[in-house]
Amino acid sequence: MNTSATSYSFFNQAWRRLRKNVGAIFGLVIIALAVLITIFGYLIAPDSSPNADLQTVEIQARKPGYRQQFLRIPDKNSQETGWLKRLVYGQPDQYRYLPISGYAVQGDVLEVQKYVDEDTSVTQRFSINDLTSGRPERLQKDHLVTKKYWLGTDKFGRDILSRLIIGTRVSLAVGLIAVIISLTIGICLGALAGYYRGRVDAIIMWLVNVTWSIPTLLLVFAITMALGKGFWQIFIAVGLTMWVSVARLIRGQVMSLKELEYIQAAKALGLSDSRIIFRHILPNILGPVMVIAASNFATAIIIEAGLSFLGIGVQPPQPSWGLMIKENYNFIITHNPMLALVPGFAIMILVLAFNLLGNGLRDAVDVRMPG
Repeated sequence: MNTSATSYSFFNQAWRRLRKNVGAIFGLVIIALAVLITIFGYLIAPDSSPNADLQTVEIQARKPGYRQQFLRIPDKNSQETGWLKRLVYGQPDQYRYLPISGYAVQGDVLEVQKYVDEDTSVTQRFSINDLTSGRPERLQKDHLVTKKYWLGTDKFGRDILSRLIIGTRVSLAVGLIAVIISLTIGICLGALAGYYRGRVDAIIMWLVNVTWSIPTLLLVFAITMALGKGFWQIFIAVGLTMWVSVARLIRGQVMSLKELEYIQAAKALGLSDSRIIFRHILPNILGPVMVIAASNFATAIIIEAGLSFLGIGVQPPQPSWGLMIKENYNFIITHNPMLALVPGFAIMILVLAFNLLGNGLRDAVDVRMPG
């Protein structure tokens, strides 16, 4: 039996069915957009400093669309970074940003009104030659700038849009790593349990049932406390709690496939158990695996956001959507609820995209569905 040709035909038909599902394609587009934002986040974010952590406390908690004029003062201690390092970690800003409410040029001196709050300003003076490195004609273009904060600023005066963009990589990364961990453990244990049955099955299913009996959030808490708080620890903690559903699914699929004629023929030919499992059984259950992977991806994003909100996930100043909600949720009942609602909407849209894609994949890989 030519399993590769059969698999190709199956996935060809599944893709045709998937393309007809508007919800699944919408989810796929959102996920593709999130991936692009994850890769090129520091190149498109208004604040490209590491972790989008450029703080201006004078303009904290501003509403979407807020504009503020700044005097850019060169930072002589800053250094240029290569494009690859900037793509991954961001570029430390080469300027200090002084919020101002007005300015006046008096000879070779720039007099600015430093913005403190809506009713208060402080006069400060700067040498134009020092600011512009001897090129005073560049003053207006390079050193007197106006920033627009499309989604407002948080309680530290950081750009919400930039932190939302950079925070996308945390959500996608935790989903990806968690899914890889859960699939690796779940597929291996589920395949062993379904293929060998007997005592192996009993031991693995006992482990599955014990793990399943522990509330997910409580288990994540325990693993996180054991591994410590941090970026990589949260990936491992989430991944180690999601393998049980994968193992149960794989076990059932393997149990049904191992009784088919082509598997019995492979055994009669003397093929090893490992070759039968990895070359003849697992390739034929990739459809259900993709469905549960999409579902686990969405679950991992929600768990990470919840852990960051509770303070045991991603740690400041690294941006995370859950952490952004935690930092700004008190504004919901005051004058600026969008500070917490925006990252909440981002979580909702990305989780919805994965759920729509998962539902579409479930229908697409169902052989009973019309092509």
